[in-house]
Amino acid sequence: MRFLTLVLFLTGIFRSLAVDTFLPEKEKVRAKEIFRELIEIRSTHDQGTAKMANAIATRLKAAGFTGDDLQVLGPKAGKENVVVRLRGTGSGKPILFIGHTDVVEAKREDWSFDPFILTERDGYFYGRGTTDMKNDVADFVDNLVRLKEENFKPSRDFVVAFTADEESGGTDNGVEWLLVKHRSLIDAEFCVNPDGGSGDIKDGKYVALGVQTAEKVYLSFRLEAKDKGGHSSLPTTNNPIFRLAQALAHVSNFRFPVHLNETARKEFAIMAETEKDAATATDLKALSADPGNWAAADRLATNPVYNALMRTTATATMISGGHAENALPQTATAVINCRILPEDSADAVEATLKRIIADENIAVSRIDPPQPSPASPVDPYIFGLVEKVGRELW
Repeated sequence: MRFLTLVLFLTGIFRSLAVDTFLPEKEKVRAKEIFRELIEIRSTHDQGTAKMANAIATRLKAAGFTGDDLQVLGPKAGKENVVVRLRGTGSGKPILFIGHTDVVEAKREDWSFDPFILTERDGYFYGRGTTDMKNDVADFVDNLVRLKEENFKPSRDFVVAFTADEESGGTDNGVEWLLVKHRSLIDAEFCVNPDGGSGDIKDGKYVALGVQTAEKVYLSFRLEAKDKGGHSSLPTTNNPIFRLAQALAHVSNFRFPVHLNETARKEFAIMAETEKDAATATDLKALSADPGNWAAADRLATNPVYNALMRTTATATMISGGHAENALPQTATAVINCRILPEDSADAVEATLKRIIADENIAVSRIDPPQPSPASPVDPYIFGLVEKVGRELW
């Protein structure tokens, strides 16, 4: 789920509050040095985030962050987080920025370049983490250093948490661990995470800023059909593979109902203003004004992005079954991955899947428990700042 590009907003708010958005040459050099240093640290799940945390802390300490304003801490060695605070005047409650320092593993043989060496070619950067999300982490570090150098004092404290294990999750997830163990360090009026949203550039011009206000809930189900098996020369009507195939066909043909929350309605209205195809623009505007316009919804649903914004989705991602080509299968399984709108419940989605599968002999079970993710309100104060800074910069 997304709305109006958060990365651009963050860069904008930090740099516009400091001085000019056109960086002096020395600032460009330092920013690139930080980016290169972080990309070339292999902060995968197995390697951990200690080296990343130390590199970030070293730069921030050199800039003047000390004592309680700069802390490196984590649940265990190798899973360190960095929490830094730029003190403000105290006229407003703190704002928290978060950014994860870990990356998904990358195999050299899968890449044209070494994924852990920053490569610049034809105007692009290549390397693991260049867009998820060491670019934002480097931006945070560079701007914090710059703001400290300029003795900038915001109206509210800026708190930045560089966290571990976002990609792998689990008990070492930095944000969750800090919330449970050190809530006071990161307590804030609101939180901004640049790992969401996106920007549109057309003909070299910025035309849209995307700010994500919610995330669809991730939930996978295992479907399992069983039978006693036998020889393939004597087929039965209870073949688990056939039964599972029928169940998957039912899921494929089903569409969850359209449900536009505040974020989706506003986004559709805004996208209608920049959509070049007149018919699509008309449908976007119509659905934003009336979420019950099923004809417009059906036409827009042919676009996977629009379809995902307007409804909960369910799709098959894995399948397996049988053990020999001349034997009847005893088991067939499939995985259905759902992305659930914040307003929909996991229980209701599970009940719906069981109803459309319509086979009591196919077991439907959750693989992992869902983590509810309520939508943030489209706060006029925050979004007013986003729009103001965005228009000033671009």
